[in-house]
Amino acid sequence: MVKKIGIFLGALLFAGAIYLFFFAAHGADLDRNIHEGIDVSQVSPEVLQFHKQIYVADLHADNLLWDRDPLTRLDHGHVDIPRLIEGNICLQVFDAVIKMPMGHNYYETKDSWDQVTLLAMANRWPIRTWFSLAERALHQSKILHQAASASGGKLEIIRSSNQLGQFLKELESDAPKVGGILSIEGLHALEGDIGNLQRFYDAGYRIMGLVHFFDNKLGGSSGGVNKGGITEFGREVVQEMDRLGIIIDLAHASPKLIIDVLEISERPVIVSHVGVQATVNIPRNLSDSEIRAIADRGGLIGIGFWDDVVGDLRVESIVAAIQHAVSIGGIDQVGLGSDFDGATHILFDSSEIVVLTDALLKAGFTREEVAKIMGGNQIRFLMENLPQDNDQLTMHN
Repeated sequence: MVKKIGIFLGALLFAGAIYLFFFAAHGADLDRNIHEGIDVSQVSPEVLQFHKQIYVADLHADNLLWDRDPLTRLDHGHVDIPRLIEGNICLQVFDAVIKMPMGHNYYETKDSWDQVTLLAMANRWPIRTWFSLAERALHQSKILHQAASASGGKLEIIRSSNQLGQFLKELESDAPKVGGILSIEGLHALEGDIGNLQRFYDAGYRIMGLVHFFDNKLGGSSGGVNKGGITEFGREVVQEMDRLGIIIDLAHASPKLIIDVLEISERPVIVSHVGVQATVNIPRNLSDSEIRAIADRGGLIGIGFWDDVVGDLRVESIVAAIQHAVSIGGIDQVGLGSDFDGATHILFDSSEIVVLTDALLKAGFTREEVAKIMGGNQIRFLMENLPQDNDQLTMHN
């Protein structure tokens, strides 16, 4: 009897391991990254042609978190290189998600047990990523670099403004391709060691968010428990990010942290994916005073596409958030921050983004204004704020 029980338990553990390593991550992806789909054929030929002629750039997607090949076109989720090309998205920020506490929410998230640990296991990432936040960032960079190497020129990782300028020139004559920029969602990835900034910079990261859903050693999150301002360690990190030319992302930052960073940093910031409190009043979204303060410093606000921050799954709700942000911050300081593949529910995927171009035009924006929102502002900001070249800076001793 004992032997039979042992065999049964062993078989159960084996079956559980098989499910975890080969099915669980895919199931979570299917369950959490939802797009309803929309009939693009209703967009007029004139708008389709206009959309093909402008730059389209998105400031935030979490594609690297999931067990996928970025080069393979899928029928679920929101982002892969073929769909980005179909949607004429020439520049995509690929974000590395590092930690996600169980029970995370927009109001009071504790730094508790982490779901990304399970995903790292289920994705069959190297064992070192199961126990190290820094290694998770480095591994997700490796995923994108490997995809770029295997893409036959369809994906290029952008590290500098000079490289971005050359990439845009090549777009005029070469076959369509995507420029990818690496970002980190939350510098708990540093594991308290400022020296890891250089490791992340060397791995290609050029945008870094200070916090995610929970408070960390740098400062408070809009969804954290304390929602405090910047810490002394956070101050040191911000100053070093300025020196390295790393763009600071204030998505998920508490109001106090936003104020502190704007006072400390000498460079414009972005809020990569967010809504506005004027249309959906949740802590995750920006107030009018925050929009104005970020815009006044030359910052860029990426309006998200998912239902939580814009209110529902209508494209008109995304437009309403954009309209308000523009009315407060100005037409040059607002862009797109989809949060594609961020465990989000979105009306359309990256191949269908022309419906947003169409909706912006129908809402009364001029073609010049739509070109700015859809990608022109993002391109300009990155040209002005990425490091000028790829020479690697070294940390202060």
